[in-house]
Amino acid sequence: MALDPRTPVVVGVGQVTNRPDAEIALGDRPEPLDLMVTAARAAAHDAAGSPTAGAGDRLLERADAVAVVASLGWRPPNPALAVAERIGADPPCLMQSVTGGSTPQSLVNHFASAIARGEHEVVLVTGAECLYTRTAAHRRPDHPALHWQTQAPDTAPATTFGVERTPATDLEMARGVLLPIHAYPLLENALRAARGWSLDEHRQRIGSLWSSFSAVAAGNPHAWLRHHFRAEELVVAGEGNRMIAVPYPKMCTANMQVDQGAAFVLCSVAAARSLGLPEDRWVFPLSGADACDHWFLSHRPELERSPAIELAGRRALELAGVGVDDLAAIDLYSCFPVVVQMAAEALGLRVDDPGRPLTLTGGLTFAGGPGNNYTSHGIAAMVERLRATPGEVGLVTGLGWYATKHALGLYASRPPADALGFAAADVQEEVDVLPQCRLDAEAEGDVEIETYTVVFERDGAPSHGIAVCRTSEGNRAWGTLHQEDDLAELTTTEGVGRKGRLGADGELALA
Repeated sequence: MALDPRTPVVVGVGQVTNRPDAEIALGDRPEPLDLMVTAARAAAHDAAGSPTAGAGDRLLERADAVAVVASLGWRPPNPALAVAERIGADPPCLMQSVTGGSTPQSLVNHFASAIARGEHEVVLVTGAECLYTRTAAHRRPDHPALHWQTQAPDTAPATTFGVERTPATDLEMARGVLLPIHAYPLLENALRAARGWSLDEHRQRIGSLWSSFSAVAAGNPHAWLRHHFRAEELVVAGEGNRMIAVPYPKMCTANMQVDQGAAFVLCSVAAARSLGLPEDRWVFPLSGADACDHWFLSHRPELERSPAIELAGRRALELAGVGVDDLAAIDLYSCFPVVVQMAAEALGLRVDDPGRPLTLTGGLTFAGGPGNNYTSHGIAAMVERLRATPGEVGLVTGLGWYATKHALGLYASRPPADALGFAAADVQEEVDVLPQCRLDAEAEGDVEIETYTVVFERDGAPSHGIAVCRTSEGNRAWGTLHQEDDLAELTTTEGVGRKGRLGADGELALA
């Protein structure tokens, strides 16, 4: 079938990992902009098939859109403009995403659709974090200065991609849900209870899953931690692996203290051919889908499930004309073990299939979790995989906030059957009509724990507990725990189903 000249293709991908080096002063290490530009140039050279081919430089110069995945550690008014100036481009579209690990795949869905409509021809997406360098400088007694590039205060801001929104209600934050590490253990313990697993069985399952991810990272040249860890090393708290929040020690959490960047270039077939880019390096986005689960945890009836992933995945597969069994390569977003398990169940995938791992990179603990940009690394790994194994179909997922925002994309080294080669869907309306849980913000009295976690201090001592509860009327309520005996009990025994009494101040005492 002749390709429509507007068919979108991923022509190049680039990744950069700048590991610690004692010989280089922190102030001399590359900053986020450096990594973004390095990754962008690597993607352009990758598209041309050679670092010396002029087509790569011409590709970047022709970019009519530059989109930057929002950096957590570097927030100038218009980072896309800074990137464009470095690569010699003058695009009419300069964009910066909002917060969320789903945004790289959502940007593919957005720009692939725009290319198919003839609205863009060459699009660069890039992002980077240098949180290792920033954190190391902060922890040093002398606090060495990091002279990262700034922009004038009156610089015109980039166009915002997405809508910035707080991830939690005032009540949820008041009860301690301030960061992902407070939210995801609640989902993980809810999943364990729903499956009927004991604490030991649950720990073994998490360890086995995360150990398999580390095995993939060990073979990934771009991974931050290239080591195959045994399951016990990951789930047993101890020196070097302190408990963060039950049931997660540090080695079961996303590793954001990395210096990493990634980029990819989307083109129309017409633009790729006009630049002479080798077609055997093209990878085709087949379809994409986006959706958010009910935004706040308080309103989700089943905290261990993601209807949004299920509905978006079903729609993306339908649009691509493939089934789950056709997926040969998979990279599921993997900030914490629970999200991999939730996504696998929603999509009909096994978590323990040795012939079909659920990551191509090793995941955010081992490959690295550079803020919002991890999924760009997943997309880059997918492109490299599909080039090496022509004929396969691959799935990439992205996730934002507290398993809230979801984006999925299907890719192949062959063009799709549809004339324009790409289709995207937003299934939000289907999610929004699903039942919601009723929140009782003023609840007090007898309650039953639905899920919980115990948060630990850096010295290994339990700090406090967070409990999601149900009232006798079936409404949801939130509580906190501070009694030492209660915290010790919830650290070692099952807390789901326990009865307690909720005070007017939100303090929960176990029965």
